[in-house]
Amino acid sequence: MDMNIVFLDMEGVLVPEIWIAFANETGIQELKKTTRDEPDYDKLMNYRLNILKEHGLGLKEIQETISKIDPMPGAKEFLDKLRKITQVIILSDTFTQFASPLMEKLDWPTIFCNTLEVDEKGTIIGYKMRCDHSKLTTVQALQSCGFQTIASGDSFNDLGMIQASKAGFLFKTTDDIKKMYPDIPAYEDYDELYEAIKNAL
Repeated sequence: MDMNIVFLDMEGVLVPEIWIAFANETGIQELKKTTRDEPDYDKLMNYRLNILKEHGLGLKEIQETISKIDPMPGAKEFLDKLRKITQVIILSDTFTQFASPLMEKLDWPTIFCNTLEVDEKGTIIGYKMRCDHSKLTTVQALQSCGFQTIASGDSFNDLGMIQASKAGFLFKTTDDIKKMYPDIPAYEDYDELYEAIKNAL
């Protein structure tokens, strides 16, 4: 049997975008910018951290918003079904301090993500990426161990892992990304994505 691993992005694919939820909660519209809008992740995170600092907001406030976020309708069922037929790893540029409550609501799937640096006052002072180009690097590392990979995501930072995999799909992405990458199949609902992944296994 082929050794397959399916990699899924988290935000925008399984759960709503955390930063957008936080922007809605605080009324700070500038925080609505995500990796769908800004391909340079460092630039995006530094922009976000500056806004948090400006408004005196820290980890506690973001975690309060996260506690109210539920997975997208159908996400848990999709994931449960998928995990019965193959191995699944969630590959996200989010942070362990954000992801845990959401993983609990999805029945603790495996997630690889990054870490925030937080001082004793709860101020986010920086962040530590697991590795450069973390999604693509992780996919390549697993491929070097003999795994075949299938990947799906919605943003610019998912394109590397999607294009490097034996099969890759866009899910609930933007019209701009669809236009820029017409060769990548794009889906809007979990049943379609499940069938596409199942056929690629």
